[in-house]
Amino acid sequence: MPPLSEQFKRILIADDEPLYRDTTAELLRDEGYECICVNDANGAIDVLHGHSFDLILSDLNMPGNLKLELLKEGRTKYAHIPMIVVTGVPSVPSAIESVRLGIADYLLKPIKFEELLAAVCRAIRQPVILPREPSSTFYDSDTLKEYPGIIGRSQPMFELLDLVGRVAASSPNILITGESGTGKEVIAKAIHDHSPRADHPIQVIDCTAVPESLFESVLFGHVKGSFTGAVKDQKGLLRNCDGGTAFFDELGELPHTSQAKLLRVIQEQTFTPVGESRPVQVDTRFICATNRDLQKEVDAGRFRQDLFYRLAVIHLDLPPLRKRGDDVVLLAAHFLNQLGTGRTDVKGLSPQTLECFRRNHWPGNIRELRNVMERAIALARGTKIEVDDLPRQLLDGPRQSGPEAELSEISRDEALDYADRECLAVLLQKHDGVIASAARQAGLSRQGLNKLLKRHGICVDEYR
Repeated sequence: MPPLSEQFKRILIADDEPLYRDTTAELLRDEGYECICVNDANGAIDVLHGHSFDLILSDLNMPGNLKLELLKEGRTKYAHIPMIVVTGVPSVPSAIESVRLGIADYLLKPIKFEELLAAVCRAIRQPVILPREPSSTFYDSDTLKEYPGIIGRSQPMFELLDLVGRVAASSPNILITGESGTGKEVIAKAIHDHSPRADHPIQVIDCTAVPESLFESVLFGHVKGSFTGAVKDQKGLLRNCDGGTAFFDELGELPHTSQAKLLRVIQEQTFTPVGESRPVQVDTRFICATNRDLQKEVDAGRFRQDLFYRLAVIHLDLPPLRKRGDDVVLLAAHFLNQLGTGRTDVKGLSPQTLECFRRNHWPGNIRELRNVMERAIALARGTKIEVDDLPRQLLDGPRQSGPEAELSEISRDEALDYADRECLAVLLQKHDGVIASAARQAGLSRQGLNKLLKRHGICVDEYR
């Protein structure tokens, strides 16, 4: 039963599937809620005109709501009423628009009643947080102060941060994709810091660092004596972020068996510590990040489709540095201020260096730029960073940036050499310059990888 303060709350259920609608209403009534049911959006709008409600529980794909009419009407005229969307046909556009309109939750059918009840309780308890309108003064310094850890004024970043502000106020799970080094963890923390969960912790979980055999123990915790080496009780990482956010980085590297265990936690918001018999209830938002194309991984059978749909309710795709225009200059200046405290004599970057930065492809994105700046600051001979202070591979790249770069002015062999250098740079970036793990992923011996690095003039120390 819900708390006394939640009993006798009135819920409007709008759904054109009679069995689901009537069964849900009956179960909610058993929990102490009053329910009024309609079978389309027009009926829901008519009922809203004459009655007061504490929650709207709405299907997406039903008559009268094909263009989200009920959601828009609810947010415009009844903004004080929280709204939960339940759909059996999820799509990224509908999810983004739903979040933009300020819904409390976005749930996928079939859904267990316990999960639905938990969402209902959360929505009624929490005040409605209306979405922010996109700001025309985004480029003003006052607006940029909202995201002090994010540097950028380009149009792709404006669009990204506008969406970050919208999804932060809601509760659906989020999938962040993008090339290695684009700042996926920074964006995840920005979402958490601007969400109602900001007073609770965010727990970063690197999927590559959790051995498959220890997945349950590390995430769920264990009791003393539950296995060899369990000398004391351990809480587990998920309990550390109860009420907050769990950020799973490098999700695409998670083994298939671990994916099933993660799916269960996301669906039920419960887990059982190793050696315990009673499950633990948590209230956690899940944000996951990967540089892999998870849809292709699903098609190849390497990633669970049900987990993909659970996580990709909201999908944020981060722009690579090469698509962000002069943000590379802003970031270089930021890193100069951040990393140059030991070299107060280095005041800036020469025009030639800035031009080199603008035309470079940056396969390692922001992480690569940071490494380049750290090296250049240390090696700078004068008051400005010159092109002679930059690593050679940065100067050898094509003059145009991006995968569409024009290679007509260089030979085929030169183009292949450049591609090899890019692949090696990304590989070293991903493994922080650790030769053993980089060679293992590339299917090479350590000696073989070292030979390639030597042939292309790549210094491993720049990636550590």
